[in-house]
Amino acid sequence: MIHLTRINHSEIVLNSDLIELIESTPDTVISLSNGQKVMVLEQPDHIIDKIVSYRRRIATPWPEGSDGLANPAGWLRPGPRAVTGPPGGE
Repeated sequence: MIHLTRINHSEIVLNSDLIELIESTPDTVISLSNGQKVMVLEQPDHIIDKIVSYRRRIATPWPEGSDGLANPAGWLRPGPRAVTGPPGGE
């Protein structure tokens, strides 16, 4: 998901996997695989940079650490689940 700005200055978050084509006509028009078109303020090269950055972030392996929670991109993954005992409350 990448953050972009529509022509009317409203912010959107777009699933970059749906992008089929980016045109500069002179506005930037993004054509999606579902047939929709989105006009944004960002230039095509900037959008490509955002997509590459996003894909690198999600492809980065989790580091092994003492707590095992933080990854290099600053995201958190769930920790171990607490075990409270056998079902039925014995």
